[in-house]
Amino acid sequence: MTPSPESMAALGPWHRLDLLLARLRRHREPLTLLVDALVVVLCWNATYMFRLGFERWFVARADYDTLVLAGVVAAYMAVFWLLRVPKGLWRFSGFGEVQRFALACLLAGGASAVVIMAAGLVKIPRSVLALHPVITLMGLALVRMSYRMLYEHLRSRIAGPSGEVRRAVVLGAGAAARLLMAGLRAQGWVVLGLLDDDAGKHGAVIAGVPVLGPLDTLPRHAGSGSDSAATHVVVAMPSASRAQRRRALDLAAATGLPVLTVPSADELRTGAARIERLRDIEPDDLLGREPVVLDDAGVAATLRGRTVLVTGAGGSIGSELCRQVVRFGPTRLVLLELSEFNLYSIEQELAAAFPGVALEPLIGDVKDAAWMQALCSRWRPAVVFHAAAYKHVPLMEGANAAAALANNVLGTFRTAEAAAAAGVERFVLISTDKAVNPTNVMGASKRAAETVITALAARHAGTRFMAVRFGNVLGSSGSVIPRFKEQIARGGPVTVTHPDIIRYFMTIPEAARLVLQAAAVGESGQVMVLDMGEPVRIVDLARDLIRLSGHTTDEIAIEFTGLRPGEKLYEELLADSEATLPTTVQRLRVARIAGAADDAAALAAWMARAEAVGSDDAAARALLRQWVPEYQPATDNSAAAAVGLLPTPAVTGRSNP
Repeated sequence: MTPSPESMAALGPWHRLDLLLARLRRHREPLTLLVDALVVVLCWNATYMFRLGFERWFVARADYDTLVLAGVVAAYMAVFWLLRVPKGLWRFSGFGEVQRFALACLLAGGASAVVIMAAGLVKIPRSVLALHPVITLMGLALVRMSYRMLYEHLRSRIAGPSGEVRRAVVLGAGAAARLLMAGLRAQGWVVLGLLDDDAGKHGAVIAGVPVLGPLDTLPRHAGSGSDSAATHVVVAMPSASRAQRRRALDLAAATGLPVLTVPSADELRTGAARIERLRDIEPDDLLGREPVVLDDAGVAATLRGRTVLVTGAGGSIGSELCRQVVRFGPTRLVLLELSEFNLYSIEQELAAAFPGVALEPLIGDVKDAAWMQALCSRWRPAVVFHAAAYKHVPLMEGANAAAALANNVLGTFRTAEAAAAAGVERFVLISTDKAVNPTNVMGASKRAAETVITALAARHAGTRFMAVRFGNVLGSSGSVIPRFKEQIARGGPVTVTHPDIIRYFMTIPEAARLVLQAAAVGESGQVMVLDMGEPVRIVDLARDLIRLSGHTTDEIAIEFTGLRPGEKLYEELLADSEATLPTTVQRLRVARIAGAADDAAALAAWMARAEAVGSDDAAARALLRQWVPEYQPATDNSAAAAVGLLPTPAVTGRSNP
């Protein structure tokens, strides 16, 4: 790709020199031989000047000196070629290269002297034959060292903060790209060209950078053999549809270069980021469907001017819930969290971003019934979002089954009871697709928590109890994306449990919006379910992240470790006996589940048995099997695989077959 005259004029002198050197690198070997031949010629003449003096160095030569010099140059070029001197990279020249030059000059100079003397060419001074190889060695080393000094100075003038020279091809030639140009140049970037599928923009020049063609020509403009010598691909399409952005990311990943993107339209609209602040590919960039757009007006009517309580406020989902709740103007936001550090982090963030909202950061445990009753009685929240839970499947499968039962089930019951006693209007439980036909302790405990909510809905008519069920959340703590990024940063391997494992995915903001929407439109006893589209293969996510980081699966391998205890090949959003009904929000549906405890006496009996479990993990598993009839523990990986051999269809308006 050759930059246009307009784009070259818009660059500084060091950037123009960098582009020139980039174009010359593909012809490195013939150019190296040409320069070295000139060095041999100059050093031959310098030797004569040293031997004969400035006045006689030219006129006192033999008439056949030119032919001799041509033979000497040919000898040097032949030896250089045999010793692979032209393949050396000048910008990395060092003592090793000097040793190679010394050997080459010794061989070529010695051979030339022997031939000249054997031919009886006595008018060629013997001192010239002796000194020429030494002076040629000095000349070759000087040229290499001078280039290296120039190159390193050039890098220091155009490099970014990391010292890396960054040259980018930008995908997108709209308003975002136009705003991006000045910011990138100020950060030391060289923008080689823009690509856009709008044919009307082809050939245009935006901020001095040419629009070279459609997106699918990217391999030609940014390939490893291109004159452009691009180091990065930047996707600048914040307003494009999710499918269009995903196509651009796939094209960018195919180049093998690191891929960056501009902030999303939401980040730009809210002022959370500036257009020139490039970032790595985030989890939501990899979600191949449009995010669900929810009814903000209905959510605002539910939250504005009210007191809201979020349990587990420092977790991945809880903290995002807090960020979104404060945007709707509650009078007070009560943050309940067991981790002091997590509570401090989210409280500091919200206090800086929303100084007008009263925050009450509280350290507490949802399993403490008396403490929860005192909290709800004092602050009188109108809406409670119950996000406090143990959610890591492998951890709960080990010696933590009793802890999962206590926190996820008893904690839910005690928090919900305290909320009802304090007159809370809406109580929203955060649930999971792992609660459907569970094969692990975590999923069974969340299923039991759903039945608790169903039972309490019938018992406390003054409070709307509801649950929200969604799939895996991209980027949440313990999810695959952060783990994959850490493994890629270490150089691999990236570990995936099974080549066929699939999951439904949503982003953290999308999950939080779904929870807020459930609070606005849900009725008591309902479980809200999101139509999450097509499931995603985990191994495909791993490959995407490897490619978008500028690596290949040959460089960073993917290893399959086998399904973990309690893990299924696929997750479901609905059990076989459940049906869904539409809501006023597109792609948000309602499932009504049958409670295991459908009256107050039965619920009290279950809670008493759960409390009696104590720290007995075996008793906890046994109680969950009785409580959740569909819970079928997977005792090994083969059993787990048998549970989910085929993917289930996405949620629709019909019962799941």
